[in-house]
Amino acid sequence: MKTIRNMNELQAALMPTMTKMVDQLAERVYETLNYFLQEYYNSYDPKSYRRQFDFLRSAVKVEPKMQGNKVVASVYIDTDYMDNYYNATGYQVASWANQGLHGGLDAGSNTPHVWDDTMKSTIENGELLKLAIDYLKSKGFSVRN
Repeated sequence: MKTIRNMNELQAALMPTMTKMVDQLAERVYETLNYFLQEYYNSYDPKSYRRQFDFLRSAVKVEPKMQGNKVVASVYIDTDYMDNYYNATGYQVASWANQGLHGGLDAGSNTPHVWDDTMKSTIENGELLKLAIDYLKSKGFSVRN
């Protein structure tokens, strides 16, 4: 058993647990984003061009790090990675994909809204909160929800 005498010692004691928890939460978002990127690609079979698959590989997960007294990780679509689209920026391609469009065109109703669906499936439905609570409980913390 470790004795903690002040807030700095408490913060230092919690940081490894918080860093691992944040990493697991970010990994869930990253996996979900990649799932919806794949579903986006599966929802349309282009007849007039050959795919480069840059958008499919555009998801990025940044490892957790301390920022002040917080542990922060990031998951995002790297729109700069997608620099070879004809008449569209990477940002435009990602924006269209979040509207369920392929190249700005509606190709059918089964196209996911890549980023919004990721947020709905991780944050808005309480999945990340549940994962955080389960993780803390598994480490011996008493958590009330």
